[in-house]
Parts: sequence; structure tokens; C-alpha cells
Amino acid sequence: MKLCLLLNVIDPKIGGVMIMGDRGTGKSTTVRSLVDLLPEIKVVFGDPYNSDPEDPESMGIEVREKVTKGEELMITMIKINMVDLPLGATEDRVCGTIDIEKALTEGVKAFEPGLLAKANRGILYVDEVNLLDDHLVDVLLDSAASGWNTVEREGISISHPARFILIGSGNPEEGELRPQLLDRFGMHAQVGTVRDAELRVKIVEERARFDKNPKEFRDSYKAEQEKLQQQIASARSSLSSVQIDRDLKVKISRVCAELNVDGLRGDIVTNRAAKALAALKGRDCVTAEDIATVIPNCLRHRLRKDPLESIDSGLLVIEKFYEVFS
Repeated sequence: MKLCLLLNVIDPKIGGVMIMGDRGTGKSTTVRSLVDLLPEIKVVFGDPYNSDPEDPESMGIEVREKVTKGEELMITMIKINMVDLPLGATEDRVCGTIDIEKALTEGVKAFEPGLLAKANRGILYVDEVNLLDDHLVDVLLDSAASGWNTVEREGISISHPARFILIGSGNPEEGELRPQLLDRFGMHAQVGTVRDAELRVKIVEERARFDKNPKEFRDSYKAEQEKLQQQIASARSSLSSVQIDRDLKVKISRVCAELNVDGLRGDIVTNRAAKALAALKGRDCVTAEDIATVIPNCLRHRLRKDPLESIDSGLLVIEKFYEVFS
């Protein structure tokens, strides 16, 4: 789970993570703690969409108009932000609303941005994603696929960039996810309850230590935290120079083909994730070991479900990997 989250921060184009596991296994805690590790990004000051001053693709309409006119942009650095999507959110709160009264009386497009605008170039986290309303799921899928959110109301249409890392978590006992939503998540992590008594005691003690003195607890991990932050920052900057041999690419695609994975998302995500892992380890070349580490998380949710199959889909992927890469 932690590795999947880190790889997505290094390369947001991997396409997010779906975390499934028993209740009380620290899924939400882990995702929310990711905020402290996120690097800073350049944004246009005062822009509600966190527009990138150097990339026209992720600029809001107003900022793009300013650039066209040759106006000077005020630039500031902010942390990548994480937006929580509550289960009870209305569609207006998620997509944003158009102030019809202002549009009619003053003749201007008055748009109140929603959570998707806030999440642009950041992370959108949906806890209990399998309980989310279907129409909200459709809105999320639409934005995640196109990178834009379009609001249509009373003959007025407004679009803004909405590129985000989609992170979802849920408990499989509360219902399965629709296959088309599962396929949109780049990676899939499964979390189980810890069975080792010693480790359980350590978790209980750490929790008690945190409750007693949160500041002291944070300070005790500060050095490790900063080391990881630097690792992520250097991995992000070196990602573009990481290479993957054509021979390895062919083998990845063979694994996908022999497992009957629908579509090509599995191939693309595995290639991206392996590169991100090599960058995280400080190398500029992907090895078969990198692929072995990431491939179960990239493919396990894309396999066709066989009701008679008792073996875990992640093990199926690993078996096929060793067969092809032998």
C-alpha cells in the first residue's frame, strides 16, 4: 500500500490507487499521512484551479487568457493538496455551481468552483469508495479520464482542468466496485489484518505514545520523514531519464496477454510503475526485479473474475510473471 502511494506521487500518470482491506487496518490513516511527504509545486497565485504557470494543458481559462495577452503571472509555491470527498457530497459540491442569478442580472459567468477544481494537480481521496453514489462515480470517472470537468447548467457551460491522483479505499465486505471504476485505478493494493502478536503490540504501543504526546511522537520520526521527502523529490526529477529495455516491455505485454487482461491499461501502468520504482531506488534503468515488485498491484484488479477460482489474483499474476520472465 505504501509503495503504491509513493509511486503515484512520483508519477501521477500511473492513475491512482485502490486500497481494499479489512476495517481498522489503517488505510485512511496511511493515505492522509501522505500529505506530509508531498513535494511543493509552482502555481499561479490566487487561482482556484492551482494552474501550472509553465503548462498550458493544466491552466484555467482565465490564466490562459492572461498568458495570451502577455500579462505577467504571479507565481507561488504550495504543497500538493489532498482533497477528501465525503460520501454524502452533492454533485454541485463536487463539480462546482454556476450562479444563475448573477449570470442573468450582470451577464457574467459566475462560477463557484467545487472539490474537483480544488483537487486539480493534487490528490482526490474517496474513503469507502464502494459506497459512493453511482452518479458521483460517473462524474469522477469522466474527470479522471479527460482531465477536465465541465459543468452545464441552464444553457451555460463552463470547463476547468481537473487532473488529480484518484485514491480510493474500502472494505470488500461492504460490496464490490463496478468493473469500469476498478479499471480506472492504476494500482490495487490489498491490506490484511496483522496476525503477528509482537507486531500488533508494537502498533498498540506506538498509538498510545502518539496519544500521550503527538508532538514528541512526530519529532521522533522527523529524520526518517525528511529522508523520504528528499528521496521522492529526487525520484520526481530523475523520472524522465529512466529507461526500460524493449525486451522487458515485450515480456510485460506477454504476461498481460496470457492473463487475458482486457484493454492496454495494464501494460501502460506496469511500465510506468516500474520506471517510478527504479527512480525511487535511484537507478536509471528498470530491472526485472522492479517489474516483479509492481506487477501484482498493476494487474490483480484487471483479471476476469472466475467464481470457481479460490487462488488470490495477485498470486496468479506472480506465477505468470515467473513463467514468462524465467
